[in-house]
Amino acid sequence: MQVDPNRFSWFQVSEDIKNLLILAAQNWENTSESEKYIQQALAETGGNTDVLVAAYRYFYYKNNYSLALQTTVKLLDKIKEREKFPDDWEQLKPILVNRKEDPQIRLYLNAYAASGLVLANLGELEQAKEISTKVKEIDEKNDFGAGILLDILTRPAEEDD
Repeated sequence: MQVDPNRFSWFQVSEDIKNLLILAAQNWENTSESEKYIQQALAETGGNTDVLVAAYRYFYYKNNYSLALQTTVKLLDKIKEREKFPDDWEQLKPILVNRKEDPQIRLYLNAYAASGLVLANLGELEQAKEISTKVKEIDEKNDFGAGILLDILTRPAEEDD
């Protein structure tokens, strides 16, 4: 099958990496084959944020939540290192609030909210609530979906009639 990496001109990686991601998509039905391509792309890029996002989506939609979480943590760490974020949430929060329209900050908030979703899928509900609460404090428009997840996680169980 012919692979056209030019279809993804916005993707800031080499043609070889684009080819690997396309092959992963084309082999979606064969999980072991497609995952091989994703893992190879991850290994060859050294944590490129575009590839980490693609890998997160791949693992999430393949219901491999532990690898989705691992990939999201790598993405968060990459951005945290690049942006020189403090470890303490109370110090980090005003930075995120003031820069929330910056593409790198939006990516960070999306990834952080996504980690909450994955944690919920893994049954780590308290951690998921904590992350969702933090993101919701910053996200009054609910751009990152944390408010919806928090609502689902904190909604009282409905009684059967």
